Amino acid sequence: MLNSQHISKIQKLFSHADSLIITAGAGMGVDSGLPDFRGNHGMWQAYPALAKQRMQFTSIANPNAFQQQPHLAWGFYGHRLKLYQETIPHQGFHLLKKLSAILQLPYFIFTSNVDGQFQKAGFAENLIYECHGSIQHLQCLNVCTAKIWTTETLNPHIDHIRCEWLGELPHCPHCQALARPNILMFDDYDWIERRSQQQRQNLNAWLTQYHHPIVIELGAGTAIPTVRYFSERFAPAVIRINPREAQFSSAQGISLEYGALEGMQMIFQALNLTE
Repeated sequence: MLNSQHISKIQKLFSHADSLIITAGAGMGVDSGLPDFRGNHGMWQAYPALAKQRMQFTSIANPNAFQQQPHLAWGFYGHRLKLYQETIPHQGFHLLKKLSAILQLPYFIFTSNVDGQFQKAGFAENLIYECHGSIQHLQCLNVCTAKIWTTETLNPHIDHIRCEWLGELPHCPHCQALARPNILMFDDYDWIERRSQQQRQNLNAWLTQYHHPIVIELGAGTAIPTVRYFSERFAPAVIRINPREAQFSSAQGISLEYGALEGMQMIFQALNLTE
């Protein structure tokens, strides 16, 4: 439960807000049953074949893996794609939408997640900035064209024991070379960022319309702090929800040491709103 000081601070922040910025990292999906792939230990639990090779996250989440071990790389990303396709966004997503509607606060989403769960939960496509791209889109590994395409017709078949893609690998419809997810990976110099650039432009245009946004940050860790840095631009009007890394660096804000869903439930209680 929140103490009276937290409740008072949350109520004060919302009383001055004219808009809502939702920022989210990998921890946002945990309540939906999604694993957090950032740490090697967690990834190796989900992918024993990668553990046997002692392959680190930075090595498999790398364009070079598609060049050197395409069936393994696509086994990893294909499994993730299928997992995201089958996952139902948890109630915390819907509480965010409900909060925006009840308080009549226009929203925008800034996320490092590539899973497309915000779109799946019904948030507007043009009000989302996916700063690391999307696994729901593909591009040519050789960048024969700047065009990207969706994974709508892609049905992954994965050997889960070996973490390998079964059957014909996804290919570029323009040159027939190997395709890859349209995601910013490690040591990635060929990511086609046109879609994300447009999303960023949408965000910048949105930000010119509102002068007192409140930020709710969910599940954004320190390993890759892109989301946290963005959130802290708006400090102290930031509510950071994180069960392990809720602390702030130099900026100030409200720290809630909860998972995403429970953190949203705490905000609803603090504002005396019905879930």
